[in-house]
Amino acid sequence: MSHLLWKTLVLSPVVLGVTVLVSAKAMATGVAASSEDTKIKTAQAEAPKASEAAKFIETQSKVNQLFIAQNTDNNQVLEEVKRYSSEGKNQNSLSQVTSVSQFSDVQPTDWAFQALQSLVERYGCIAGYPNSTYRGNRALTRYEFAAGLNACLDRVNELIATATADLVTKQDLATLQRLQEEFSAELATLRGRVDAVEARTAELEANQFSTTTKLVGEAIFAVTDIFGGNTGDANNTVFQDRVRLDLQTSFTGKDVLHTRLAAGNALAFSQIDNGGAVIDTAEGTQTFQVGSTTNNSVIIDWLAYYVPIGPAQAYFAATGGIHSDYVATNNPYFEDFDGGNGALSTFASESPIYRIGGGAGAALTLPFGSGGSFFKPSSLTVGYLASNANNPGVNQGLLEGNYAALGQLNFSVGDRLAIAATYVHGYHGAGGGNLFDAGGGLAGTNRVVGTGQSNTLTALDGSSSNSYGISAALRPSDKLSISGFVSYHDVTGFGADDDYEAWSYGIGVALPDFGKQGNVLGIFAGAEPYAFNRPGFTGNDVPYHIEGFYKYRVSDNISITPGVIWLTSPGQSSANDDAIIGTLRTTFTF
Repeated sequence: MSHLLWKTLVLSPVVLGVTVLVSAKAMATGVAASSEDTKIKTAQAEAPKASEAAKFIETQSKVNQLFIAQNTDNNQVLEEVKRYSSEGKNQNSLSQVTSVSQFSDVQPTDWAFQALQSLVERYGCIAGYPNSTYRGNRALTRYEFAAGLNACLDRVNELIATATADLVTKQDLATLQRLQEEFSAELATLRGRVDAVEARTAELEANQFSTTTKLVGEAIFAVTDIFGGNTGDANNTVFQDRVRLDLQTSFTGKDVLHTRLAAGNALAFSQIDNGGAVIDTAEGTQTFQVGSTTNNSVIIDWLAYYVPIGPAQAYFAATGGIHSDYVATNNPYFEDFDGGNGALSTFASESPIYRIGGGAGAALTLPFGSGGSFFKPSSLTVGYLASNANNPGVNQGLLEGNYAALGQLNFSVGDRLAIAATYVHGYHGAGGGNLFDAGGGLAGTNRVVGTGQSNTLTALDGSSSNSYGISAALRPSDKLSISGFVSYHDVTGFGADDDYEAWSYGIGVALPDFGKQGNVLGIFAGAEPYAFNRPGFTGNDVPYHIEGFYKYRVSDNISITPGVIWLTSPGQSSANDDAIIGTLRTTFTF
């Protein structure tokens, strides 16, 4: 008992001195760190900000959207725990010092210089970092406190073993008593904060869903209607929804496995020609209408894995993969990679060339252009997706069924200009189908953009397609973004009169932070995919698409987007009345 009391008396001035020196700073730094964490997480959950110059060219597909941090207190606590744990693993790098002059970042003019000098040279209980720094302005972790405490106990044992005299003076005890009284409130507050964090951490660890998985969700409510001639008469105002729950699992901290559940009841409008017949077209299809289960039944619509392999980024999709999952679309503010916060339509969100094929497969992105290269950072992306990879039947499967192989060169000039050159080769088996089907396969109704003339493939024979595209994004200023694309598609059928060519192009202007930070005003115009002079088809007019929307950010997790889509010459016929789609879309993210 006497030895324990003796150690306590010797150690008390040291422990109290260290606590007094760091407690106020630790509390202030902790509050600041929490505030900064919140800002960072909020920024990650939104569309790219105009003020983030370097992020403008990072339109590199969903890989840049991985692990979207949510602005919740529970996540903040878990992140702090992880940070403390990580720091604790490195505490063996602390080393004992014998003189305060060994600290390069401690000066005689510092307000705590004399206290540090006393603790170091009188008691020998202060440790520093290998680079000769003390880092007195950062928060103290529990691991660091434990390291200092251990050093003090070792020093106490050493003093007792050598029977050193005058270990504790009356002045030390008087100072200790005065400091304890003066800082009793602060010390009690600090103990309460630590106890509260420990209690919340224990509760979270006991009840959290998974230590490796985060849940990211999106729910879309949309009121929409279509107007114009026969089309307007044949349709009514509808209230549609789509919900996606994405389980994002990481096994190493750098990889991520996406398991996404989806449900929805959205259907695209039917467009009617001047003769009263339904137009065979996908013009005006909206993003939240793609992948709908039509009756809110739940399916796993996307299962994919991202993992770095050296400097490269690999992508593997078991189901539901599309090319924009892994490749740059160069259409910031219009493409949001999920359909709830960017443009209203599938056409304005990304070039139709990325809608050719989909399903299961793999892709690899290889960076290059570092150092003194004019184009930096730049990369080469190659990918392969098969529409019927799970089907073991004849002329099906991963290699013999419908597929689309993509190659794209991505170039960046500084942080203001991004350019991509894209090539897609597709094989489309006999039985019908559509060119822009996003992996829908042979079903005749699976098309997400463009007219029937540009989409419809022969049902009697197979076809191959070679598509070429250019996309670019330019930001002249922090408040202005310009992007656009051109694509050409050469389809070769294996039967007579099955060949045709299709074109598409568009340009968009976005004003980020228009009216309020996080808002986006966007205008997009162009021609949805079309094809002329096809045998058995009528209509040789260009089907123009003009779209305007304004995303208003209500809060970090809610946005409202009113917008209008104007379609001219639907079905490639100027004889058909123009169609106008009006939509009010509300998006909830969590």
